[in-house]
Amino acid sequence: MYRISRRGMLIGSGALAALGLGVGAAGGFATGRSYGIAKAPVQPDIMQISYPLRGKYQPGILTPQPQQMHTAAYTVTTDRKESLIRLLKEWTLAAERMMHGDLIRPYKTFKDVPPDDTGETGDLGPAALTVTFGFGRTLFLTDDGKDRFGIANRMPEPLKAGIPRMAAEKLDPEACDGDIIIQVCAEDPMVALHAIHNLTRIGFGTASLKWSQLGYGRTSSTSTAQKTPRNLFGFKDGTSNIKAEDGDAQLNQHLWIQPGDSGGDWAANGSYLCVRKIKQFMEVWDELILSEQEAIIGRDKITGAPLSGGDEFTAPDFEKKGPDGQPLIPEDSHVAVVHPTHNNGARMLRRGYNYMEGNDKLGRLEGGLFFIAYVRDPQTNFVPVLRRMVGDAMTEYLQHIASGLYIMPPGLGQGQEYVGQSLLG
Repeated sequence: MYRISRRGMLIGSGALAALGLGVGAAGGFATGRSYGIAKAPVQPDIMQISYPLRGKYQPGILTPQPQQMHTAAYTVTTDRKESLIRLLKEWTLAAERMMHGDLIRPYKTFKDVPPDDTGETGDLGPAALTVTFGFGRTLFLTDDGKDRFGIANRMPEPLKAGIPRMAAEKLDPEACDGDIIIQVCAEDPMVALHAIHNLTRIGFGTASLKWSQLGYGRTSSTSTAQKTPRNLFGFKDGTSNIKAEDGDAQLNQHLWIQPGDSGGDWAANGSYLCVRKIKQFMEVWDELILSEQEAIIGRDKITGAPLSGGDEFTAPDFEKKGPDGQPLIPEDSHVAVVHPTHNNGARMLRRGYNYMEGNDKLGRLEGGLFFIAYVRDPQTNFVPVLRRMVGDAMTEYLQHIASGLYIMPPGLGQGQEYVGQSLLG
């Protein structure tokens, strides 16, 4: 399908359309407010939802995805294995207590020392908090070839291979990779911030913060019980990806590391976390007519249904043609390029978030997608899909600005003291 590119024409323009308010806005607001109060359904108290840290798998992967995210990557500043293990023990204990909605430690009766908990979430509750830990390639072997902790021979091959350079990249090295990553998700932004705040504080002297990213408004769902949300282009995305209800056969094939995999002797029941920070050129996208937006995505903007028909969860029919003899779903549409049927059946668990960081000097929005995917093997379930995006019509409206790949250890087993003990213990 032939399209006129608007990115080149509009990317340098900072002009934004002014928003007008109708003369009846005040009256409409009052009416809407009264109706909302009368009709609002009674919701469960999401601030009281809590999840256990311990289990076969780490929380924050298949766990129902909440609305807020704060992810941070750290550089380990010690060469002593004992110090790294001590830090992981302290982090694990703190994470477990915060996920229960508790203070990291009770306040001391004397006031001549700093408190052990910064205290900004007093009385808020656990708010569905999950804390998920992972290890980057440089924890096993530094870029200059140093095996600091004697674990270089235990680095799995998929992690060693990494994520190669891709199309539409302008990566900031300061916002990529890291020795350790901690993904925090919650229903309240203060609860997520509190977790990263305190874990960073505990790490002082052993691990320093390399980068962190706030996310608001999930862009995916980990369960069929959750509605598929929308990204900052206004479309539903990731409909065909893994859900918790898919069953053990699908989850073991695409999500969880297996005992026979590289690194499976210590990482079985873990997963790989693939991270991409993707800037979206929203002002350019906004100037596309609706039919062009839908052709680029391959879905109806309102319903989320594939352009071949049906509803959101109807399987796309890539062979179905319109009256002009062309496929109803263009071959270079996002859905066609990344769909599992065009990628050897590869699927992933999506857990991404929108992000927004204000405006640039021309008034353009600095925001986009903080893409998060969990897979059994990034070299089969993620990297090939990423490579195919060079032919994705949506790529013209995106720029990848950060990247990372991490192995997420299995859950905390019976008698274990810290996440990652199967590797370091």
